[in-house]
Formats: sequence, structure tokens, C-alpha cells
Amino acid sequence: MSAMSTTTPAFPVAKRRGYSHDQVDSFLARARAAFDGADVGFGAAQVRRAAFDLVQGGYEIAVVDEALERLENVFAERERQEARSKFGDSEYLDRMKAVAQEIVDRLGRGDGERFTRVSPLTFGYSRREVDRFSRRLIRYFEDSAPVAVEEVRRVTFRPQRGGYAEDQVDAVLDAVVEVMLAVR
Repeated sequence: MSAMSTTTPAFPVAKRRGYSHDQVDSFLARARAAFDGADVGFGAAQVRRAAFDLVQGGYEIAVVDEALERLENVFAERERQEARSKFGDSEYLDRMKAVAQEIVDRLGRGDGERFTRVSPLTFGYSRREVDRFSRRLIRYFEDSAPVAVEEVRRVTFRPQRGGYAEDQVDAVLDAVVEVMLAVR
């Protein structure tokens, strides 16, 4: 007779499909090692881009996502403190202003022109939805209109044939989150 593992799962188990236990646990072990200084190439950006397979009986998605947001905040704060120590507050803020200006320049393009479009036979992000959210982000940067970092992290766009290239949109959203966390 073999002994069964009686370890308690790190997160609640979903009733249906959830994130792969092995992938989440492995990712968190890497994050723990990075936080302890053993993995210097790991930080807030890696947490923000984490993706896990959906499996039957996996971890509850919302609970893991909330934990990842908190973890990203911890890494972002650490990175912000390190950058301020290295460059000084003034230069660090100047760097973040430059990134913010690049974002505004990109998002300030006309509707349908903000990102490269994928082939009409390929799915990308809905141009209309991305353009609408882009206008909100411009108001955030230019007029201090309220947009929470959680909204940017969680925004989703419907698929559209000939839509915007997902990798470009995702890269800009990552930069938006980085700037938002930097100026908290």
C-alpha cells in the first residue's frame, strides 16, 4: 500500500477547472527564491505575466490571481526602492515620466491605429474595446482620471479577426502597470 500525500493545498481547489497545482506551486517556489535573492532575473514583470494551464480540480482562479497581485505589489515596491537608491528620486521619476509619455504617445493614436493589426484570418484583441480602454488610460495620464491598477491588470478584450496584435497591447498594459506602481 502506498502512502498518500496529505499536504494541504496552497489555495482552495476549484469545483471545476482551475489553475494547475504543479505550475502554481512551482511558480511560487521560484518567486520565493527570487525574493530571498536566489533568482535575480525574476521580479514584478514575471509575476504580472504569469500564466497557468486550466485543469479539472485546479486552484481557484480568483484566489490565485489576488495572491499574484499582492505578490506583484511586493516585488514592484522592492524594485522601486532599489531604483530610487540607484538613481535617486528625481532621476527615477524622470524615467517613469518618460515611460508614461511613450505610453501616451502610443495610446494617443487614432482609433484603429494604436497597434498593429493581425491578419484578417487571425484573431487579435477587439480594436473597439482596446481603443475604448486606451482613451480611459489617456485620461488617467493626462487628467488624473481614476483608473485602478487592478483594472489594468484584469482588463480583457474579446477576440476579433483582424484585431490588434495581442503581444503589443499586452506590452503596453504591462508598462502602464509598471508606471502606476512606480508612482504609488
